[in-house]
Amino acid sequence: MEIKVNFLDNLRLEAKFDDFTVIADQPIRYKGDGSAPGPFDYFLASSALCAAYFVKLYCDTRNIPTEHIRLSQNNIVDPENRYNQIFKIQVELPADISDKDRQGILRSIDRCTVKKVVQAGPEFVIEEVESLDADAQALLMPSSTSEAGTYIAGKDLPLEQTIANMSGILAGLGMKIEIASWRNIVPNVWSLHIRDAHSPMCFTNGKGATKESALASALGEFIERLNCNFFYNDQFWGEDIANAAFVHYPDERWFKPGPNDALPTEILDDYCLAIYNPDGELSGSHLYDTNSGNTQRGICSLPFVRQSDGETVYFPSNLIENLYLSNGMSAGNTLAEAQVQCLSEIFERAVKREILEGEMALPDVPQDVLAKYPSILAGIKGLEEQGFPVLVKDASLGGEFPVMCVTLMNPRTGGVFASFGAHPSLEIALERSLTELLQGRSFEGLNDLPQPTFEGQAVIEPNNFVEHFIDSSGVVSWRFFSAKPDFEFVEWDFSGCGEDSNDQEAATLFGILEGMGKEVYMAVYEHIGAKACRILVPDYSEIYPIDDLIWDNTNKALQFRADILNLHSLSKVGLRTLAKRLEDSELDDYTDIKTLIGIEFDDNTAWGQLTILELRLLIYLALQKYEQAKDLVEAFLQYNDNTVERGLFYQAVNVVLEMELDDDLELADYEVNFRRMFGHERMDAAIGSVNGSVRFYGLTPTSMKLEGLDRHLRLIESYQKLHSARAATVVASS
Repeated sequence: MEIKVNFLDNLRLEAKFDDFTVIADQPIRYKGDGSAPGPFDYFLASSALCAAYFVKLYCDTRNIPTEHIRLSQNNIVDPENRYNQIFKIQVELPADISDKDRQGILRSIDRCTVKKVVQAGPEFVIEEVESLDADAQALLMPSSTSEAGTYIAGKDLPLEQTIANMSGILAGLGMKIEIASWRNIVPNVWSLHIRDAHSPMCFTNGKGATKESALASALGEFIERLNCNFFYNDQFWGEDIANAAFVHYPDERWFKPGPNDALPTEILDDYCLAIYNPDGELSGSHLYDTNSGNTQRGICSLPFVRQSDGETVYFPSNLIENLYLSNGMSAGNTLAEAQVQCLSEIFERAVKREILEGEMALPDVPQDVLAKYPSILAGIKGLEEQGFPVLVKDASLGGEFPVMCVTLMNPRTGGVFASFGAHPSLEIALERSLTELLQGRSFEGLNDLPQPTFEGQAVIEPNNFVEHFIDSSGVVSWRFFSAKPDFEFVEWDFSGCGEDSNDQEAATLFGILEGMGKEVYMAVYEHIGAKACRILVPDYSEIYPIDDLIWDNTNKALQFRADILNLHSLSKVGLRTLAKRLEDSELDDYTDIKTLIGIEFDDNTAWGQLTILELRLLIYLALQKYEQAKDLVEAFLQYNDNTVERGLFYQAVNVVLEMELDDDLELADYEVNFRRMFGHERMDAAIGSVNGSVRFYGLTPTSMKLEGLDRHLRLIESYQKLHSARAATVVASS
């Protein structure tokens, strides 16, 4: 994690990381102002807080109340060497906690990350650099003594060269990539989390049998998501980019809807129209892109090549964003390598969906087959030794598709996790199933898995598949665990051989789709120096229902974005209009505003927590529509998952509204005790919100220029680096 420090007045310091700011000072005796803890005090507190976190984690997973557990830490300093210290952590436990859990709580503290880092003895490197933003990718390079390089199946270059190439591409874009965490909780299963230090919303996870393969995986995913704009999906990219020569890609085209909002004739083809617009309900305005919001330019459409005949078909960027998420995108050392990865993921997700929604039972992989892969068996053994039974299943549906499944059961919670992996090689597909299972997870993370069900409706619910797609945490049917499989086991093999194995495998995978009667469309992206592609298989690789284009399109943001960002400057007429549009939209009142309008507000602000319900409430207060405001305040307080501070503010607003709406009550008779309960600052805000002297309490003013929205501006800055690289390729080729 990158922590940037700024020098403030006197000895005060400001440390910034992620979306947080920490102020440090020195005691007055050391010539500071005593306005904040000192750096060493924060260090001491971090150890105690980390220990308490692991206690809380242990107790929560076992439903042990923590309100009567107390923890303290004292540091005992050696009088002859102040750098030699003992950290004594003491825990006071209630008498009714069992001996087993008492020992478990003490052992949980031993897992404290701060403690482990201190005990391992971190190495400090102190150096001067010309720019803090330079040379970040050096932190990504794994140490290796191999001169020849490490080749693994599926990669056309050694891992070391793959990592160096991808790191160089990201450095060339000016992106500072940092490793936020590593995981290796069982043998031969590694995962890590990387992110852009300047825009932490841009992040990926990698997985593999070694740390090098996991790092290559994470970097490849980062580059694929840059190439396909996935990091910036659903977000507003600002007015400058909206009016630039191009918004998404230099070869995009813009088509205006026809008469009566008809779809432009230039987009899609007959095959796609039959899928996306079967009943003729899809209109041109459904396809305006969310990112620019520039409806005057028309529908931003991206070229894809139809694989059956090489013809170019234009897909609205809005359609891709709404239906496909990250499915069918990949980067590789070669185009064929990227294609194999792309197609493998498409099969993995489509077959997984078919199995889960069909409540199918899969055949076990025989032990003599598993014995061929000892490194995978070692990882499975590591899980089972921790008390997690593991099932290894053939998900090829009788040898038709290159898909495997590893399913973990947690007897402590009754939860299960069905992890799928795909690749033309059975071994690689199996390895991916296992590494996907543990990607970014600790053993405690396996306590949050959902329980299986015999309720078929819960399994086929569209959002359940989305959960499976995002992190495989969706619900699984108990029928999946039947000992009577719906298919026979097949020891399948779709892999190629020789130097052009990826070319052969890509052709095989394309051939499977062709045999199914599916049209396949592909876009290739090389603007930033990497081989990347995006593959769409209509009526097969969608993640969200096609009906979402009409009923839950992300471009609903365009109806609200400008007014919400200009909230403080809207007239009363504008506020009434906005409130009515929000009410008439029939959107869920608990939808986050940041999700609705595509703006990355800081999570730690009122904007970051704001929902449609609260926004409507604040508008009615500003309009002095007290009865409507009172109804919404009560709904907010009943279902509030906002901060404690925000909840107390609305409790205060509620009692002030009671005074206003009841002719028999006078605020002056109660105000003294209201202030004793809620404090002067909170009561001033509540009274001001009701009488109109305070508008939109807690929401800092902003506009379509996005001033003050640092988190979102960092995201736009990240995209501008990518946009500039694409623009440079146009200049170079002209």
